[in-house]
Amino acid sequence: MCSRYDLTTPPEAVRAYFGYRDKPNFPPRDNIRPAEPIAVVLLDETGERRFRLMRWGLLPHFVKDPKTFPTLFNARFEDLLSKPSFRNAVRRRRCLIPADGFYEWTGPKGRRRPYFLRPRTPHLFAFAGLYESWSEPDGGVIDTATLLTCEPNATIAPLHNRMPVILAPDRYGPWLDTKNVSAEDALGLIGPAPDDVLEAIPLSGKNPEGSRDDTGKGDKKDKKEPRQPLLL
Repeated sequence: MCSRYDLTTPPEAVRAYFGYRDKPNFPPRDNIRPAEPIAVVLLDETGERRFRLMRWGLLPHFVKDPKTFPTLFNARFEDLLSKPSFRNAVRRRRCLIPADGFYEWTGPKGRRRPYFLRPRTPHLFAFAGLYESWSEPDGGVIDTATLLTCEPNATIAPLHNRMPVILAPDRYGPWLDTKNVSAEDALGLIGPAPDDVLEAIPLSGKNPEGSRDDTGKGDKKDKKEPRQPLLL
């Protein structure tokens, strides 16, 4: 499971890395949570990469009332072709979710400690995601997204039994290309990140889990130094 992540790289660097033509001025953010707006990269009808802001938590088209529907902020990649909530999106609406780190918690209830996971050589990366546009009864549209999870690698396994799907840059194109790459072939791009890609940085977790600052990110020296994006 992945329920918190960071995107602290400046917008212009994110745009250069992912190659979309939009020029959004979204602020760098950390401790991003489900139901908040997130940055998403997708292909438009002409095959060009575009930036969109979407709500983190997928709403399938058949949902009647989002207040009574669970927040689908994660989707197990093993279930994408079988579950109605995901099988249309994995065939037609695949996306990238830019990030530069994410969080996991481990330990006994009430004393769980957060860890910050980032590439050992700090740089932008992309979670594999899906998106949907949900139509409100009054005619409005809500764009929503979820990020995929898979079995953990050796770095994540001591912390959690799932990890977010992190795509290698050479897989961004095939993952986004729903016209020419089938869902079955796209799922072949998915797997745990190599064991040596990520580092796990323990944080203080001074505040209660579930609070706005429950990662302990205020202790900057514990977390990370300011980074310059590595444009691969």
